[in-house]
Amino acid sequence: ADPTTDYSKTVNLPKTDFPQRGNLPVREPERLEHWREINLDDTLKNRTDRPDYVLHDGPPYANGDIHIGHALNKVLKDFIVRYKAMAGFRTHYVPGWDCHGLPIEQKVVDELRKKKEYADKTPLEIRKLCADYARKWVDVQREQFIRLGIGGDWQNPYITMDPKFEVAVLDGLRVLVEKGLVYKGLKVVYWDPVFETALAEAEIEYNDAHVSPSIYVRFPLRFTPERETLRQKKKVSIVIWTTTPWTLPANLGVSLHPDFEYVAYEVNDEVLIVAKGLLESFVADTGLEGGKVVDTFAATEFDRMACAHPLLDKDSLIMMGSHVTLEQGTGCVHTAPGHGVDDFQIGQVYGLPVFNPVDERGCFTSAYPDMEGVKVFDANPRIVELLKEKGLLVGHKSFTHSYPYSWRSRKPIIMRATEQWFMNVDQDGLRDLALAQCDKVEWTPKWGYDRIYNMLKGRPDWCLSRQRAWGVPIPSIYDKESEISILDPEVLEKVNSYVATEGTDCWFSRPLTDFLPEKYAANPDRYEKEFNCLDVWFDSGCTHLAVLNEESDLSWPADLYLEGSDQHRGWFQSSMWVSLGVKGKAPYKQVLTHGFVLDEFKRKMSKSLGNVISPLDIMEKNGADLLRMWVASEDYRNDVSISETALGNILATYRRIRNTLRFILGNIDDFDPATDRIAVGEMSEDDRWCLHQLAGLTEKATQAYDRFEFHRVYQLVSGFCFTELGSLYLDIIKDRLYCSAPEDKVRRASQTVLYELVSVLSRISAPIIPFTSDEAWTEIPGVAEPSVHLADFPKAPAEWVDEELNTRWERLLALRSEVNLQIEKLRPSEKDNRPKIIGNSLEAKVTLQTVDVETMAFLESGKGLFEDLFIVSEVLIEETQPREIPERLVASGLHLSVKAEKTGGTRCPRCRKYYQQIGTDPSHPQLCGRCADAVQRMNIP
Repeated sequence: ADPTTDYSKTVNLPKTDFPQRGNLPVREPERLEHWREINLDDTLKNRTDRPDYVLHDGPPYANGDIHIGHALNKVLKDFIVRYKAMAGFRTHYVPGWDCHGLPIEQKVVDELRKKKEYADKTPLEIRKLCADYARKWVDVQREQFIRLGIGGDWQNPYITMDPKFEVAVLDGLRVLVEKGLVYKGLKVVYWDPVFETALAEAEIEYNDAHVSPSIYVRFPLRFTPERETLRQKKKVSIVIWTTTPWTLPANLGVSLHPDFEYVAYEVNDEVLIVAKGLLESFVADTGLEGGKVVDTFAATEFDRMACAHPLLDKDSLIMMGSHVTLEQGTGCVHTAPGHGVDDFQIGQVYGLPVFNPVDERGCFTSAYPDMEGVKVFDANPRIVELLKEKGLLVGHKSFTHSYPYSWRSRKPIIMRATEQWFMNVDQDGLRDLALAQCDKVEWTPKWGYDRIYNMLKGRPDWCLSRQRAWGVPIPSIYDKESEISILDPEVLEKVNSYVATEGTDCWFSRPLTDFLPEKYAANPDRYEKEFNCLDVWFDSGCTHLAVLNEESDLSWPADLYLEGSDQHRGWFQSSMWVSLGVKGKAPYKQVLTHGFVLDEFKRKMSKSLGNVISPLDIMEKNGADLLRMWVASEDYRNDVSISETALGNILATYRRIRNTLRFILGNIDDFDPATDRIAVGEMSEDDRWCLHQLAGLTEKATQAYDRFEFHRVYQLVSGFCFTELGSLYLDIIKDRLYCSAPEDKVRRASQTVLYELVSVLSRISAPIIPFTSDEAWTEIPGVAEPSVHLADFPKAPAEWVDEELNTRWERLLALRSEVNLQIEKLRPSEKDNRPKIIGNSLEAKVTLQTVDVETMAFLESGKGLFEDLFIVSEVLIEETQPREIPERLVASGLHLSVKAEKTGGTRCPRCRKYYQQIGTDPSHPQLCGRCADAVQRMNIP
């Protein structure tokens, strides 16, 4: 043989088209094109022989690029849909968009105002501009979601402004009207004075840093109780406390709690009446020390007495109300039925009118002429000053507290009594039904149940109407003679006959006579159209009616709703009320919620803070799979954080997983599973141990997916690639993969394991990193499916499981750890001032010493395995008294010592192991016997 032969070129070098660097921004779009070519989404949708699993999509709003919250939500949904498809279900996922409502109308109106064109536009023209705006962003977001790897029926989504969807909304409204669940009434509602419209509870957010004037105000008593202590007093006042001075012009009364005791506190020649339980805090807050309590009263002694209104020349009625608390103030509550829910309710009990001197702009009307045209929040300091001038201001300071703001305008809202359309949530036991259905739904996390239950239990009637142009109109008609608004099911049916082809623009474009049934035909001029729109939450609450039906071949109710935790008061609740009213049952079987995305300091994403991270930027730089891995790495049930540092760590994990797949694929390039597979019973025990670990991974990953614990899947896969494979099995088998003859049985056995590894890992990872997993799948020899997403989720064969072998390997791995520790002592260390004895572990020889019979039997059974397991050139077993037995080995039942030293012998240039005897084959005198046999079998001279 030629002594200059380079035997390193005779090893079985890995070969694969699966590159080390993913270059995901380029390669992922290629995968998307592949999925289009094989009609992946249609194939999954058309698996009608499988049971349905319906994840019903909550519609994002079509008014801008997707943000990181969108990415979190849609990726979580995609994890589930892809897993369920592989687990044997038909998963026809229909994405949707919410297109009506204030945000889009606001954008359009703002643009028109900039161009000075708003005044010239009709509602119908504004609606058309809104529809164009929404349609543009639906198309933009659709492509962004597809780029994110979200599978689904993207060519047939549901869009709330489509005529077909609007028909379903109005049909749902019709059923509620027929059941008597919808009425028009005068009630106090949340009101946005910026956009001049009523708001739903779900459109309210609270600002904990809102500053209001905190004032104590005298309401002089017109008559005093028949008490000697008060009869001769000239100045006796009930004192109220409020943080909304602007509501005082609307005051009609003062509420006391019927069960509280009240005291007469005399100070500075006047008597002030407050609740006994709040006297101390009242005195401290106002600085009125030095007074004395001259009498104590039951609240009921004041019932229906009168006190003087502080701003107007009229009386205020004293009433008994259970809504009064001792949490703050005086226990005497200023009551304005036109500006408070509790105020409205007690006013109804006492027969008070509903007085609301504030218009839709949040300005005082002529009903309070002193400040007509003044915005209510601007009026606060003027009212405080007026009270001071009248001598009625007891105390005044600023007060920081939580106050409701409009989710739309980001400005403080007001409470305002107006006539609106409502859904009666107590009619025919509807609320009780809601609470009963809540018990039948599975809520994840568990606290979601308490949250939704309490919200359903305490919510008021649902205000359905909005004073906007862009939305589904409420087709009510106004009877000019009786001055009554009418919502007639027959009118709704007539309207819907046109909506099916023209959309709801028909309500604005067609004359009323087109929609009137015969019973109104005799005097059509008596009626006129009203132009309120439905709350957009009613739109979204009807999505299950529009999407899950026989026509779409999607089963109702949905198996799962998945949205952010804020949707307990939003979509989850609106869907529940509509569904109960129309179908008498909850629209979902299970509800899963996720938290919000925060930055690394747990702050909300904000342009002003400069901490916004865009999913589009992440995909452009690193690809969608990286972003999806970040989603999987977080326990989404709580708020999650994202940062460049976190993404860097995810990238490192991704590369490790990718390199693991690449190593495996490179080493099965010459493997044909049809002819080269080795039976499990014929494998060496390290191969069988790896299959046992793979079986455990498969079982745990399946359980994690079933529980929607994607962070657990991430941990399992990354840990398996790092530990069981990268740090152990793949290291152990490198020698046989590279240096054994290609057809050698021991090599084919390990290749069989590698084949199973990459097949299982690709499928387990497919829901999380669909691009990378699919790319790897196409490189696996002999796979039948054109995409991993058409493959079944893995199930480990029973023959892979070997608990006895696993127990044995727990001892072997404990021994390996001790061996590695001793070998490490042979390597150089500046810290320990240790010289270099060896470099590579193959330069080491390990001696295992024991006199323990059971340990010796264990070691003898491992002969032929230890060199590969320890990755050394030589292992000796000596029946010799151990020098020192490490405690970690004793804990594993092994009574032996480990000695590591530099091996002697000659290094084989092909496998790089050291042998005492080499060159036994004269044809290859430089090689060890195993390598000489291998090159001969490879026909290498």
